[in-house]
Amino acid sequence: MLCFAVMDFAELQVFLTVATERSFSRAAAKLHRTQPAVSQAVKRLEEDLAERLFDRSSKGGQLTAAGKILLDYAKRLTRLKEEAQGAVRELQDLRRGRVLIGANEAAVHVLLPAILRFRNNHPRAQVEVSRRPAREIASDVLNRTLDFGILTFPPRERGLLSLSLAEDELVMLIQPSHPLAKRRQVTMEELGRQTVIAHNDPSPAREQVLRLYEQRHAPINIQIALPSLDGIKRAVEMGLGVALLPRRCALSEIANRQLSAVNVPQLRLPRHVRLIYRRSGEMSHAAEVFLDAVKELLGKKSADKDN
Repeated sequence: MLCFAVMDFAELQVFLTVATERSFSRAAAKLHRTQPAVSQAVKRLEEDLAERLFDRSSKGGQLTAAGKILLDYAKRLTRLKEEAQGAVRELQDLRRGRVLIGANEAAVHVLLPAILRFRNNHPRAQVEVSRRPAREIASDVLNRTLDFGILTFPPRERGLLSLSLAEDELVMLIQPSHPLAKRRQVTMEELGRQTVIAHNDPSPAREQVLRLYEQRHAPINIQIALPSLDGIKRAVEMGLGVALLPRRCALSEIANRQLSAVNVPQLRLPRHVRLIYRRSGEMSHAAEVFLDAVKELLGKKSADKDN
């Protein structure tokens, strides 16, 4: 019967290496130790257990019955040690870790509640949201440049999953004093006749809108192109023109009556804002915890809707 005393883990590792290599000399070479040092480590272990672990009369480091039993436990203990070290590393990574997210400017606001929830629980972790064209986001997530991406369409690439974060639609943003601001809706032709302020960064939504105008052989009068959504909204407030933007981009301005939102039924283009990510087991611990925060938030929203 094996009598387990307090064993030195380093000696247990030496035993495991000898048993795996089936040779004291090969084990010594692998461990970068002398053969006598390896033999002494095994001898001390045998003395602690009061059992012979190797049959010295045979070649190739043949295990005894006690050695075979210890080998099974040594493998388990090694796995446990590796799991424990991995768990501690993950905790350290989370404390000083970073979550990288790619999104276009119009989608960033949807992430803020999830970022708040994550940061409340893990204040030392960093969240970095970088502005990326929608066409590059999926590939950047796949090649691990990003942990997550935000898209308004399901990813086609294999190896990616997605969660729907929110619904959105395009609306015409207009100065409240503009005559069209009192209308519940306008046609795309009426929108096209206005001075339209657009984002100068191409997007799938913009391309889809332009295609719809081409199909109807209708003009759209894009006269001003600006590099940011804030700039576009301020320009509309100043009366420089109108803009076709996702409603969620201007919720506070609409609520404060700085801007009015008018529906354009042919250009509504309802869409789901999606968080895309690699399949489970292929992300950092910090990213997994962020994903859990997103799922918890979505679960709470579902519960609120049910109530």
